[in-house]
Amino acid sequence: MTGLLDPGTAAVVVRGAAVAGPLLVLVALCVRRTPSPRAVGAAVTATAWAVLLLLPLNVAASSFGWWTFHATGAVWFGVPVDLWLGWSLLWGAVPALVLSQLRAEQGRGAGTLVVLTAALVWLDLALMPLGEPVVVLGGHWLVGEALGVATALVPALLLARWTLRRTHVVLRAWGQAVWAGGLLLALPVLALSPESRWPAPVTSIGVQLTLLVCLPGLAAMRELAAVGRGTPLPYDPPSRLVTSGPYAYVRNPMQATIAASYAGLALTFGEPALLLGTLIAVGYSAGLGEWHEGEQLEQAFGPPYQAYRAAVRPWLPRWRPASVLPAATLWVAADCVECTGVARWFARRSPVSLEIRPAADHPEVLYRITYEAPAMRAPAIRAPAIRAQGVAAVARALAHVHLGWALAGWAIDLPGVRHFGQLGADAFGAGPRPSRPATCASGVAGGPRAVVTSSARP
Repeated sequence: MTGLLDPGTAAVVVRGAAVAGPLLVLVALCVRRTPSPRAVGAAVTATAWAVLLLLPLNVAASSFGWWTFHATGAVWFGVPVDLWLGWSLLWGAVPALVLSQLRAEQGRGAGTLVVLTAALVWLDLALMPLGEPVVVLGGHWLVGEALGVATALVPALLLARWTLRRTHVVLRAWGQAVWAGGLLLALPVLALSPESRWPAPVTSIGVQLTLLVCLPGLAAMRELAAVGRGTPLPYDPPSRLVTSGPYAYVRNPMQATIAASYAGLALTFGEPALLLGTLIAVGYSAGLGEWHEGEQLEQAFGPPYQAYRAAVRPWLPRWRPASVLPAATLWVAADCVECTGVARWFARRSPVSLEIRPAADHPEVLYRITYEAPAMRAPAIRAPAIRAQGVAAVARALAHVHLGWALAGWAIDLPGVRHFGQLGADAFGAGPRPSRPATCASGVAGGPRAVVTSSARP
């Protein structure tokens, strides 16, 4: 159809249809059935993932010749912004709302996801050749299409489905961490493209310190998923009150992380404009976040949240964790030199709400040092204990000492770091073996904490 129009008019039609088409479908879906909060959450997270991944895909497409863009105005890194956003809605919010409505009407069949994915791929294959003169396809454009489906479409649909079904909460949380970090930090910095005013070593140190500042935010996200069984997204909140991890030190660890990251980047690159991100993060948290989220938490959890709010400051972190930190137990060994050394180290530092007990007293046979803690919860929910073993157990226990050691623990507990750490510990003689009563008990000092009389290696 665009072949019948002059190139200028055809470009306007293509770019207008790229945005108007998905928007009209979204409006129709919302009119047909008002989205539930969880459906909104699914639409937001799927669209955000698509927005983040489709930009580098289109930049790479131009570099590799899969397709090129011929447009002027509203172009970023050579990509028309309207096509980018329209494509993101088509692969994000639209299928998320379709999934929510089909699920409400027909159940939870996995076949629906496969059919929907196939339909969107077919639609994209049909529409891409119609994008001329704005989008000009190269000879190997199907390679780029396949890469987009694998990295943007399929993960976006999975995140939407898991959000709707309330499953795979850890993967959902990590997905949100990726797109939130990309959209809230990486893209604004990319848009400003600051050039450092300092020598390279100073810039390198600044970047590393900024990454260190990100640790509480990542740890808070994991805590919401592992303990609260929810995510940071307001439409997909935790079902349990979370007062452990970074939340034992500061009430707004994620907003504080974003604000501190922007401040660190502003100093690192000598770019005052980046401080605007700090102001926005503080303004949101002190305004809408404090009012809306605080009200929701008080309604959901009542007196426990009020006690937590009174004990933990919103922005200035505590040095020692608050007493609202759930009481935990570290089960350790007596006939294991490594274990008793770890236990004594913790006992000397008087950790908050952490009891050290013999692994042989545990009702199960333990094979490594084990950390267990109950989850703070709503009255109607039966929450299982939080359990970590080996290096992960030590990392969790470090959060009971003080903020410095908590940062080290959150770094150790990152995926990859934790696994390599465990392999290293095992290689140096801390491999698993069953707990059993020791004939010669080895005591551990530390006030009310118990004497270690069992064997469970880290």
